[in-house]
Amino acid sequence: MTERSPLRVVLAPQEFKGSLTAVEAAGAMAAGVSRAQPVAVIDRAPVADGGPGTVDALVRATNGQPRSTRCRDPLGRSVEATFGLLDAGTTAVIEMASAAGLWRLHPSERDPMRTTTAGVGDLILAALDAGAARLIIGLGGSATNDGGAGMAQVLGVHLRDHEGRDLPPGGAALANLTSIDVSEIDPRLRRVEVIGATDVRNPLCGPEGASAIFGPQKGATAEQVARLDGALAHYAAIIERDLGIDLARTPGAGAAGGLGAGLLAFLRATLRSGFDLVAEVAGLGQRIAAADLVITGEGRLDGQSVFGKTTVGVARLGHRQGVPVVALCGGLGDGWERTLAEGVTAAWSIIPHPMTLEEAHGRASELLADATEQTVRLFLGARPLPPTQVV
Repeated sequence: MTERSPLRVVLAPQEFKGSLTAVEAAGAMAAGVSRAQPVAVIDRAPVADGGPGTVDALVRATNGQPRSTRCRDPLGRSVEATFGLLDAGTTAVIEMASAAGLWRLHPSERDPMRTTTAGVGDLILAALDAGAARLIIGLGGSATNDGGAGMAQVLGVHLRDHEGRDLPPGGAALANLTSIDVSEIDPRLRRVEVIGATDVRNPLCGPEGASAIFGPQKGATAEQVARLDGALAHYAAIIERDLGIDLARTPGAGAAGGLGAGLLAFLRATLRSGFDLVAEVAGLGQRIAAADLVITGEGRLDGQSVFGKTTVGVARLGHRQGVPVVALCGGLGDGWERTLAEGVTAAWSIIPHPMTLEEAHGRASELLADATEQTVRLFLGARPLPPTQVV
């Protein structure tokens, strides 16, 4: 007799900002798949691009261990943050947003003139204390514009003004930088490989730089954007003079408020696509190759998604393997159709009727499960799986 082989589905969502983590989104999708096809083989593969969710994605993919530690938030307050240990503890994965993320601040507290990446330095020291010899640092979701200066100072770098005093926290203070002294940087960092994971290629300064593109969402006024950009340009000039490293036009140096530049200058890091790194560690390409259907998604899909965003990264992997990829999103913005040429088979919003943003966030898990169920039902009805011989 014949029997249909079970549907194999890979669920590879990113976080739905403000409502679901990538892990929670994958769980909601799994519930929807099971309702449509109870015997389906479900492979949960939550993904990230270096921003929030990167630690969860890599810890889950490698059976790693989460670790908690105290660190400073963007305003220097003590908070609890999490990093991950992979590969029997030899690799640590850190999200800068865990310490210095915009989510840590009330909108009224946003001020990139004074917010700091000091907490990222705290997380790095905790990872070194845990024995890590390789650091993966996710760059995304930052509340800062200090070029990684706060991180560097925690690690032992001296950033001094014309009177020889260490600079205070914040991006504005970089305008007063006179000299850089790395002689007291933590010696363990000389033996550690550092990778910065990012989904942006912005330079440090200029019209496409950290301050101009990302400063306003962190609370900067037009006048402050100009001051911050000038401060970062001055910072880059002192780094080139004292350390011999030209960062002014380096792609990705502007990631996370210039933390990319700080990693390159002080930790001799390599910058990589956050999605590519997560996909590689998780073996996502091989998992997709074994699937009949891939479902991905995030809060919003639009024309900018083709520039290295996670949903399109998943779609490209599916396209290479000839596996259909459906994107379920909170909303579809202008130009989302461009993603169809990148491997997205179909995309639609999970919102079934007009509702407030508050209601959509509150019902996100339910809405995502419902949309996934209907996606699977349509797939099964439109493309029946071939029968498998059973002896």
